[in-house]
Amino acid sequence: MRLPLLTVIAIATLQAATPASAQRYDPRYPVCMHVYTGGIRGGGSDWFDCSFTSLEQCRASASGRAASCDVNPYYAYDQPQPRRRPKRID
Repeated sequence: MRLPLLTVIAIATLQAATPASAQRYDPRYPVCMHVYTGGIRGGGSDWFDCSFTSLEQCRASASGRAASCDVNPYYAYDQPQPRRRPKRID
C-alpha cells in the first residue's frame, strides 16, 4: 500500500511543479522597458519589452504607463573577437 501511495504523491508533485520561465531579455536590443501590470490586491505581474535601440525611444513609449526603461544586461555589444594563435608546426 505504501508504494502506490508514494508513487501517486511523486507524480502529483511533478505535475504541480511550475515550469521554468523563458529568458526575459532579448539580446538583440540594448534597451528594455519593464512594464508593470496591476492586479486585484497587488497580485499583478510584469514583463519586459526589449525592442528599443535607445533610452530616449524607450522613455517615449513608457511615458504615462507603469513602466521603466533599463539597459539590457544581456545585450551583445560589439566586442572584438579574441585573437587566435597560429598553429605551431614542428
